[in-house]
Amino acid sequence: MEQAHAGLDDFPTDGVQLSHFLEVSNYARSLKFYREILGATLTHELPGTLGILTFRDSQILLSAPRGPIGDAPANRPTVISELTIRVPRCLAAYEVLRSRGAEFITPPFLSGDVVRAFFHDPDGHLLEIAERRET
Repeated sequence: MEQAHAGLDDFPTDGVQLSHFLEVSNYARSLKFYREILGATLTHELPGTLGILTFRDSQILLSAPRGPIGDAPANRPTVISELTIRVPRCLAAYEVLRSRGAEFITPPFLSGDVVRAFFHDPDGHLLEIAERRET
């Protein structure tokens, strides 16, 4: 029984990637934001409907608004999410993103052993850049 549990400690392993799905209100505007301001690369697209972007070793999936699905009501609750981007130097990332048009809620600040700053995408999704500092 102990051996069966041993494999569970191997997660996450090399090759695991994080994909973050966002339903956006204006697909074209959000695609532009994630490409031009964050520097993500569009790798696949169903034009005007779904975009798959790479962001370093992760994926961001942008979806145009969807109508009702099956028996689900059209006014289903929206998903609230936050995308945290780990960076080696928060202040440098802050300056680059600001120069590209990101409007930050906060400048970089120290919180425990993490320097972080927050901003929104065009739909109001919360994004954070964060630098972990050695204690």
